[in-house]
Amino acid sequence: MDNRPLVIGITGGTGSGKSTVTKKVIKAINEKDIAMVEQDSYYKDQSDISFEERVKTNYDHPFAFDNELLAKHIQDLIDRKSIEKPIYDFEKHTRKKDTTLIESRDIIIVEGILILFDEKIRDLLDIKIFVDTDSDVRVIRRILRDIKDRGRTLDSVIMQYMGTVRPAHLQFVEPTKKFADIIIPEGGFNEVAIDMLVTKINSILNENNKVKNDE
Repeated sequence: MDNRPLVIGITGGTGSGKSTVTKKVIKAINEKDIAMVEQDSYYKDQSDISFEERVKTNYDHPFAFDNELLAKHIQDLIDRKSIEKPIYDFEKHTRKKDTTLIESRDIIIVEGILILFDEKIRDLLDIKIFVDTDSDVRVIRRILRDIKDRGRTLDSVIMQYMGTVRPAHLQFVEPTKKFADIIIPEGGFNEVAIDMLVTKINSILNENNKVKNDE
C-alpha cells in the first residue's frame, strides 16, 4: 500500500523502561507525525464481573488482553483510518466508557509487554524493539509506579509481582526477545541505542518521502 505508515513495536518486561524509550523517540521526532497505541489500554473489559474477581485476574498473561481489537486498530491505522482507543481504569480493573480518538500518522508506535507474543500483532510491526533491563531494577520501578499512579499498596504490588508478574515474564515476555530486531539494554538510559534507533527511523521516513515526491 502506498503511503503506508511505519509501525514500531516497543516491548520488554514491566518496568524495563519501554515508556522512557518511547518518550525519547517521540521527543527526537516530530510528535505530530506519531500515533501512540499502548497495549495496556487493551485489557479486556471486566464490567460483567465483581471487583473481587477482577483483582484476581492475571494482568501479565496474554489472555488478559483484547489482542483481536488491538490488531484491528493497528491495521486500521495502517490503512489510514482513525480509531477509538479504549481507556482502562487501573483502580477499578475494567474499561472506562470513554475512548480516545487516535488519528493515523506517518509513524505508529505500539508499546506493551506482550506485543511480540501475538503473531497477528507481531506481523504488523516494521521495527520490533525489546527493552532489556535487570529484574531488580524493573521490580523497584513497578512498585513505585503502581503505588504512585495506580493507587496500589506496597503489599499488593509485591504479592502480585511474586504471584503472577515474575512467572508470566519468564514464561511469556522473555521468550519474545528472539523476535526483536533491536535489543536495547538499560532502557531509556542507553542514549547510544536510542540515537541509532532515531537515525534508522528518520532514514526510513526520508526514503518514504523521497518515493512519494518522485511519484
